[in-house]
Amino acid sequence: MAYENLYTDYLISQTLEICEVDTSTSLSLQFIDTGIQAGFPSPAEDYVDLAIDLNQELIKNPSSTFLGRVKGSSMRDAGIFEGDVLVIDKSKEPQDGSIAVCFLDGDFTVKRIKINGKRCFLVPANQDFNPIEIQADNDFRVWGIVTYIIKKV
Repeated sequence: MAYENLYTDYLISQTLEICEVDTSTSLSLQFIDTGIQAGFPSPAEDYVDLAIDLNQELIKNPSSTFLGRVKGSSMRDAGIFEGDVLVIDKSKEPQDGSIAVCFLDGDFTVKRIKINGKRCFLVPANQDFNPIEIQADNDFRVWGIVTYIIKKV
């Protein structure tokens, strides 16, 4: 079973739409570094001067980072829902328990990796879906590791 990466500039599958990241631009947004209280607001919040660039915050390896929009509900119990945007780093090594974007028999899927000895499973986070055991005859690659989830509230 190989854990090598596949390369592509742009992919659309039944479960994921994957796009390259453009880090050539910068957008500085105001940033509250003191934390955000769920109670009474702090009077100091009127004097926010800090800024944050989401490219620098979310993307550690620009040449190997992609964004993917989730389709489907197999990872809902892990807090990953249809329409969420995944930040995927292809340079990270898969570990037991990692949430990964995998290429399996011609399609992409996002699942949690479970390694048990020499056996590898792709485990959904939704009881309506069954784990997938990777077999020697599967066309399988771990394409990248999910590092962040961006979602609407």
